[in-house]
Amino acid sequence: MLQVFWQFFKLGWISFGGPAAHIGYFQRHFVQKLGWIPQDRFASTLALCQFLPGPASSQLGFAIGYQRAGLTGALAAFAGFTLPSFLLMLGLALAGQTWASQPAALAIVTGLKLFALVVVADAVLTMASQFCRQRLTLTIAVLSAALLWLLPGLAGQFVVLLAAALTGAQLLKKEHAEPGQPLGLNLPFLLLFLGLLLVMPLLALTGTAAIFADFYQAGSLVFGGGHVVLPLLQGLLAEQLSQDVFLTGYAAAQAMPGPMFTLASFLGAELLPTAPILGALVATFGVFLPGFLLVLALQHSWQALAARPVMAGAVSGINAAVVGLLLAALYQPVFVSSVTGAPALAAAALGLLALRTFKCPLLVLIPAFMLLGFWL
Repeated sequence: MLQVFWQFFKLGWISFGGPAAHIGYFQRHFVQKLGWIPQDRFASTLALCQFLPGPASSQLGFAIGYQRAGLTGALAAFAGFTLPSFLLMLGLALAGQTWASQPAALAIVTGLKLFALVVVADAVLTMASQFCRQRLTLTIAVLSAALLWLLPGLAGQFVVLLAAALTGAQLLKKEHAEPGQPLGLNLPFLLLFLGLLLVMPLLALTGTAAIFADFYQAGSLVFGGGHVVLPLLQGLLAEQLSQDVFLTGYAAAQAMPGPMFTLASFLGAELLPTAPILGALVATFGVFLPGFLLVLALQHSWQALAARPVMAGAVSGINAAVVGLLLAALYQPVFVSSVTGAPALAAAALGLLALRTFKCPLLVLIPAFMLLGFWL
């Protein structure tokens, strides 16, 4: 458990760039470097997390921790990956929201966003080499990316994944898959998720219980990652917090390493000024809990389904579509938000060369890109 915590804690300090970049960090660290999870299991778990509400990259990390060391490993993965950004967002709330606009902070963020582009590009190339070896799977990946570039958003993602699953089920069946495994649905976790979602809005909750209920509801209903949670939380908390507070926290969350859902840490501290640490803890736990309950309830069912012949073909199609999803994210938001001109593009190309060809360590590339941000 301590090993799981430490590995995710290290990544929590350097995982800039949002969910797409986090997937790249996880793929490189836990699949390629440590070998904790095979590439096909990584891709199928990622596909499940894309289907579920909640923070997909945090759910993926939670699932990796679970597969490594059970429930305690899952909790250690969540704590390790979330703690750095939690502390930074809490510190921002306590410090008065001033430091994020400083020129030095903006320069560092500029460099780290460009570094995130390098990591995502590396993940796209690596996963494409694994899951797009056939003409059909490569076609699925490229068409998926093209559709999402034209029709970005949650609806486009569902259409892409569904179409890829149906295509794979028909054309990519695995003759040597292992049918007949029990589905293994973890019903208590599913019932707990539904019970909390349906019962809490009916109760007249106040104080920390009300904070937990509001953030749990937001975490249960948000599809599409941290960018989508902002309007949900604004609708739930509009009467309690000003728009300036929301936008300050949202802007800061994008500049932080780790999950953007730690916006909840900032807002929880603002909601409970007499006990900001307690408010931050309650809000953070509330917004992450629904997604983790769903992962615990469904991940064994997903793996058992993936072992059946037709589903094995469907998963192959989904894996190819996930490459397309990551390729689409490489352009928007990663490329669009990080490449501001030819010098930035040249730096990213050289960074990708250093990472893939010369195996330059991340701990060397990260400070190099931070310094590059001042020049850019």
